[in-house]
Amino acid sequence: MVREFRDSGLSGRQFCQGQGVSPSMLYRSLRRAASGEIERRDGLVAVELTSRKPGREADSCGLAVVLAGGRTITVSAGFDGVTLRRLVQALERM
Repeated sequence: MVREFRDSGLSGRQFCQGQGVSPSMLYRSLRRAASGEIERRDGLVAVELTSRKPGREADSCGLAVVLAGGRTITVSAGFDGVTLRRLVQALERM
């Protein structure tokens, strides 16, 4: 998010409105990046694509994210993006 903001050329308020995040979240991330608290990475994340198994549509999800430590977030197809964004924001504060 920090890199996207810096590359955007937008004000903090404009960027946050476009991304649907609170300004406090952006500014907290900027402070953490400046202090070195956020590990600098090349921006690449490992992704594994899996095929849908026949007959499993009822339990399939639209998206599954496996976090460090084995935690998994799954959302069904057609999920509410606003709710997911609020969940991610809450998890980032932890």
